[in-house]
Amino acid sequence: MAEAPVWHFSEDPGITEFRPHRAPTARDPEPAVWAVDEVRASDFWFPRDCPRVLFRPEPGRQPSSAALALLGGARQVAVVEWGWWARVCGVRLFRYAFAPGPFRRCANPRWYLTAREAVRPLAVEPVGDVVARHAAAGIELRLAPNLWPVAGLVERSGLEFSMIRMRNALPRPADLEP
Repeated sequence: MAEAPVWHFSEDPGITEFRPHRAPTARDPEPAVWAVDEVRASDFWFPRDCPRVLFRPEPGRQPSSAALALLGGARQVAVVEWGWWARVCGVRLFRYAFAPGPFRRCANPRWYLTAREAVRPLAVEPVGDVVARHAAAGIELRLAPNLWPVAGLVERSGLEFSMIRMRNALPRPADLEP
């Protein structure tokens, strides 16, 4: 049986080869090509630079009552700032498929996969309406005036979470400064 492909998402539909590079926020100093598996693909159904906070229950762990309250009945939540909503709704996003062979799972965060060599996509396809895609996947989209209060709650919740492109979020409110 063939292994499942891994994914990279981009607003550019014409990339023919992905070459390793050092991402500005990467913890690993080695250049890499970044991808995700199907479980984390939905974390990237957004414009590339869109800041977002994503959270879900930790697999195999019963969430606390506070975490359940934060989820509000959702199985997975993605929060973006109001100022990004029009871009989220209008993004033209493409999903690149790669053979999993050259990719290795990162130690931290464990949901990223990296290849240390150039890779060519097996296929590229439009993602389509990302809001409808989230709805079909049962992922609740939430809007917030500022992501930092949400980020603080999620960090303390015991839920599994990601905070992506937070450098593009509005500034942290003064009353939340560390």
